[in-house]
Order: sequence, then structure tokens, then C-alpha cells
Amino acid sequence: MTIGAMPTDDLPETLHVTTDEQLRAVSNLTRHRIMAVLRFEPTTITQVAERLGLAKGSSSYHVRMLERAGLVKVVRTRKVRGVTERYYAMAARAIVLPDPGEGGPDVLMRHTVADLEAAPVDGERHVRMAHLRLTDEQFTELGARLEALADEYRELSDPSLPDASLVFALFHPASGEQAEADAK
Repeated sequence: MTIGAMPTDDLPETLHVTTDEQLRAVSNLTRHRIMAVLRFEPTTITQVAERLGLAKGSSSYHVRMLERAGLVKVVRTRKVRGVTERYYAMAARAIVLPDPGEGGPDVLMRHTVADLEAAPVDGERHVRMAHLRLTDEQFTELGARLEALADEYRELSDPSLPDASLVFALFHPASGEQAEADAK
């Protein structure tokens, strides 16, 4: 699972979430949404608060939790009326979450569902589920094509345009017998 970040030449390509502190930081929905704001351009705590409709103190708390976990960092400062204004950005171009393992909670998908449910219902959305039967080769090819398409459009992203989220999950579901056992 990968969370895309802004294209910045001096950022590492990926940061793997490996510590409990990092996992707790990305598991929070508000911090997930803050990371989405920071993915394209450096932003101040005040700008994050305005963008997400948070109190400035709440925004500050969550950004500092992400900073302590090493997921975001200060990339620029400037003096404004005697106060140092900090601009935060993602600590890497992409944040890679650990595989939740069989039966484990998938943080990224939980956040995706929460974001989808919070999205305006009168806006254009494309949500679709398709059940496929594929050979191993087709499965691998489709996964690679989806990742390439997501990468292509991430490169085209313009911070001045409205946000759009793309999430896909290509997986082999549990067998009918396993799904029944898990439901009991």
C-alpha cells in the first residue's frame, strides 16, 4: 500500500512505515487527510487547518505527531510579523505501509472508505467493483497496468487543481469456505 507524495527532487523516493509510532500516526483519519494536503506542496499548519476545517490547535497537534513519526518535515520557514512560519511537506515521495497480513485491518482501505463516504454526493464520482477470473499472468499484468496508470496521472497532477483520489485494490478474495469460517 502506497500513499503518493509531492514530486520534489530532494525527497527520498519512498519511506517505509516500520515503527509502531509511524503506524499509529498513519492510522488516524485526520492525519491521513493532513498527509493528503501535504502531498503536493509545502503547507503551513494554518493552511492545513483552513483546508480541512480543523481548529489550528488540532491541526498543529496532528502535524507534530506526523513530524515526530518522521512522515512529514519542515521544508521551509519564513518570518511573518515576528513569528516563524513553518511549511511542512511529506518526508518522501511515497509512504509505503506494511501489509496488514491475513485478517489484519487495512488502514489505507479504511481511510479510503471514510473519505469516499465524506465526499460530496452531488460531485462526480466513479466507484466500481468488478469480479474477474484471471490467469496469474493476467492478474500480474493488470496490477502493473493499474500502477502505471496511477503513476502517469500522479505525474500530471497540478497543485492548483481540485483534489481527486484514486484507490484500487486487486486481490484474490478468500475462498467461499474461508469466508464462511471468518463470518462465524
